[in-house]
Amino acid sequence: MSKLEVDKIDPQSGTDLELGSSGDTITIPSGATLDASNATTTLPANVVTTDGTQTLTNKTIAAGSNTVTGLTNSNLSGSAAISNANLANSSITINDTAVSLGGSTSISTGGMYKNIIINGDMSIAQRGTSVSSITTSSYNTLDRFKLTIGSAGTWTQSQSTDVPSGQGFAKSLKMDCTTANASLSSGAYFFLEQQIEGQNLQYLKKGTANAESLTLSFWVKSNKTGTYIAELRDTDNDRAISKSYTISSASTWEKKTITYDGDTSGAFTNDNNTSLRLQFHLGAGSSYQSGTLQTSWGARTQADEVVGQVNLADSTSNEWYVTGVQLEAGTASDFEFLPYDVNLNRCYRYFQKLSVVLMNFNTTGLLGFVFPVEMRANPSVSRAYVGNPNRMYNVGTAATADVVSPTTIVSKQTIRYWYAFSPSAWATSTRSGWETEYTLDSEL
Repeated sequence: MSKLEVDKIDPQSGTDLELGSSGDTITIPSGATLDASNATTTLPANVVTTDGTQTLTNKTIAAGSNTVTGLTNSNLSGSAAISNANLANSSITINDTAVSLGGSTSISTGGMYKNIIINGDMSIAQRGTSVSSITTSSYNTLDRFKLTIGSAGTWTQSQSTDVPSGQGFAKSLKMDCTTANASLSSGAYFFLEQQIEGQNLQYLKKGTANAESLTLSFWVKSNKTGTYIAELRDTDNDRAISKSYTISSASTWEKKTITYDGDTSGAFTNDNNTSLRLQFHLGAGSSYQSGTLQTSWGARTQADEVVGQVNLADSTSNEWYVTGVQLEAGTASDFEFLPYDVNLNRCYRYFQKLSVVLMNFNTTGLLGFVFPVEMRANPSVSRAYVGNPNRMYNVGTAATADVVSPTTIVSKQTIRYWYAFSPSAWATSTRSGWETEYTLDSEL
């Protein structure tokens, strides 16, 4: 290779200086700086790639079908003209009004609600902040997160204030083993999951050649180091993909980022039922990990789902925390913090508690009310009296009848039923009204 060392190269007057020929690669060594801040530079059409934190000053990206990548935390400034480009990464700052975006240029920064997971910051816990003696599958504390468990010890689940420092989180979900099972049976299973409606996933284009990849990011902490499995399950087509992550340092918050390829087979059904399940595995018997971990999308094979997973249930000293759970199309981005009220309303779609107070009403009548947020489906309804109020009865039944039948549900947003008071009970009551709390559940 020849080497030419000069201080300056000037083209002949009226001519252009050309470096190389079409198809050549011109390399700027690592550590070198190409300073064109005082010149107007035209970057070639079709593909423009930058790396890391870049400043595009006085740069013209030539017209064409441009895809500009790598502009995370970048600045566009000066007399720049960008035509027909897709600026696809986040944190892009346009510093100068002289920057013009022409043609079909678009800037995508992920948008609002990029996080497929609801309540990923663990801030909402309508059911309560702590539940103990858990041995079976159920929703317990944190909204939208279900514990699915079979023959894997006894647990306390709680909303914790132990969070990674300086990351903006106030709450986490904690699993605490209270009765160990150090030798899991072959069919034992134990995972935390969130189930997602198919109609919220159509933009992922699953089942097509343009299927989007997904990236999962989260903060995790446990005294039990080793390999853990995070699985995505397509319940519409019984397909799955599993990826491992490692908790390296005991009792230390660690951030994990996992990318799953897009699945070109099996579209999600466009309805309000479960299509995708995100599962954080915490233990599994040999029936779930006797094969080879399925790290690419394919037909779900039980033996390949959780290969290598540690058994978090093997000691009462074990605990596991998680927060900042984000699942999004494409590459990872900063966690999407939503206002508390917005987060709460998203949870209301699946679970609500309502308190109803009636004062000085007749002995019979029709009671109805509208839910604050329309629910995913007609909810199951239960009620509990507050204090010791007057009883409420169904019309035409014995005085001991005291139920609200699901048939009283009118829609996903309203409920109605008849009530009848016992006049003698009303007359001797020391209360002047009636209050009850309704639990409305339409979880997946």
